[in-house]
Amino acid sequence: MRACVLGVTIFALACTAAPNQAASGGEQPAPPVDVVELGAADARERLASGTLTSRALTQAYLDRIAAVDKAGPVINSVIELDPDALRDADALDAERKAGKVRGPLHGLPVLIKDNIDAEGMANSAGSLALANHRPKEDAFIVTRLRDAGAVILGKTNLSEWANFRSTRSTSGWSSRGGQTKNPYVLDRNPCGSSAGTGAAIAASLAAIGVGTETDGSIICPASVSGLVGLKPTVGVVSRSGIIPISISQDTAGPMGRTVSDVALLMNALAGVDAADPAGPAAAGKIPADYGAALSADALRGKRLGLVRQAMGYHPDVDTAMERAVAAMKAAGAEVVDVTVPGYNRWNDAEMQVLLYEFKDGLNAYLRRSGAPQASLEALIQWNLANKEKAMPFFGQELFEQAQAKGPLTDPVYVKARDAARRMAGSAGLVSALDTGRLDALIAPSTGPAWPTDHVLGDHFSGAGYGMAAVAGTPSLTVPMGDVRGLPLGITFMGRAYAEADVLAMGFAFEQATRARKPPSFAPTLAP
Repeated sequence: MRACVLGVTIFALACTAAPNQAASGGEQPAPPVDVVELGAADARERLASGTLTSRALTQAYLDRIAAVDKAGPVINSVIELDPDALRDADALDAERKAGKVRGPLHGLPVLIKDNIDAEGMANSAGSLALANHRPKEDAFIVTRLRDAGAVILGKTNLSEWANFRSTRSTSGWSSRGGQTKNPYVLDRNPCGSSAGTGAAIAASLAAIGVGTETDGSIICPASVSGLVGLKPTVGVVSRSGIIPISISQDTAGPMGRTVSDVALLMNALAGVDAADPAGPAAAGKIPADYGAALSADALRGKRLGLVRQAMGYHPDVDTAMERAVAAMKAAGAEVVDVTVPGYNRWNDAEMQVLLYEFKDGLNAYLRRSGAPQASLEALIQWNLANKEKAMPFFGQELFEQAQAKGPLTDPVYVKARDAARRMAGSAGLVSALDTGRLDALIAPSTGPAWPTDHVLGDHFSGAGYGMAAVAGTPSLTVPMGDVRGLPLGITFMGRAYAEADVLAMGFAFEQATRARKPPSFAPTLAP
């Protein structure tokens, strides 16, 4: 069965069943399911109780995608639907009726980013060059999602090549999928590169979704879309079958509207993959249930380090951060200022690492998966030959810089890799935690969403998540307020494999502040 491609101009809802189609035998159709702000944990309870079916839930999300993503506000966050979503939902309903429950996500629809292999759908990284690339098997994490009972609803748009094609890129835009909008204010940017996942979950096109991050691509879109987003320790969630940037920093991770929903999805995503170079180190460090320690009292007695070096770029962000600190103190936490030696000095070394590893990893992925373009060099040439449709707004400077790099045995690469991880990790985040006897570091996730601009590109103001990204350690963003209706998030950064701890602290903060507001779909900011 063919996939339903949701690009700029094509929307084939005909491949799904008609909304609220009557069941066979003349039965009356079930009443429509209201999925707006419906949490995954709540939907799971309703599925377990028998008051909701996976079929009805999946159909409701398909209907909302048609009404909100492709009509109405036109968020443009979903790039392709899984043609078998309703069939899979029916099968899961039948299994539940027979007494079989696969796992924590049984019957729950999930959206995944369009750089993750999923059988039956294209995996394109948003590029027209790979629009017909259909991997023959699921990525490791998609297998885990299916084993846990998830319905793969479809794939989300992203910043093309996960924002690693040009120094002048516009987040949320891809040549295959077009421009994704921010559901809070439509002319504002959804941030990249998991822009589509962030926008879709904020707009209730699904309750939970999967993003990927190299440096900020889960935390930033989650923050500006009023979501919770977790970037796990590198290796806790497999990278096999995901179009790569960096073997040192890449990871997939969960995004949702609540910490509970993110913990629920994390239970399915986390798992040791022996084929992932960082996977074996996670053995014995993945808890049975990431939600077990969630408690409104989890901040009591915790000692947190406020990284003021990640502040000062926007007064409203600083004000929101001070309110967040006050809320954590009221919840029983001790918050102290910390200074990270050499803060952000890892940036140049990090870029060298990403350029080398992108070329090496992408070439390996393209060959292994049988992609139409078999190398980075071939992609560069394809883009040049199809410049008008592939590069209408910005070029491919990063592609060209990466192509010029040598192998991963190059001493320049090895030196940069070791320096970046040391400065951000052992001499940075880990040193600050150890020296201050801290449970986590905190910082504003990023500033408010900027206006989308296809002429000048992104107008990025600042962020606090980069240290954990380069160190390879976990970070979690939780909504902490807004600036004139534009969401803001706070990031918790912990030690390697401390996902359960940062989730618990984030949950306590979430319960204490209740800062998240649903999106308004405003066309622009009022004067």
